[in-house]
Amino acid sequence: MKFLIDAQLPSSLCQLFISRGHDCLHTLELPLQNETPDKIINSISVSEQRIVITKDGDFLDSFMVKHEPYKLILVKLGNTSKNELLQFFSSKFDEIIEKIKVEDMILLTK
Repeated sequence: MKFLIDAQLPSSLCQLFISRGHDCLHTLELPLQNETPDKIINSISVSEQRIVITKDGDFLDSFMVKHEPYKLILVKLGNTSKNELLQFFSSKFDEIIEKIKVEDMILLTK
């Protein structure tokens, strides 16, 4: 599976996905880096069938109206440290992957 991680999430999250055998980009790897507009992120997501992982609720609005991005993982974990976020993804990784195989959008909460 292919993923694109948005600017509000750490690039180390991308490394977790890569270490588990997935193709993953962080917005820091794009030409405009973390300043990449949502419209361009959506376009990349659709054209490359990348699942966007973000905290940005604007992507949910776009998904509901235009079905863009291709698929969406919306992270709503409240105030969490980078380590807590990585631990959450590590502990739920297989469950997240299985859900996004059959769903177009999932919401991650505590």
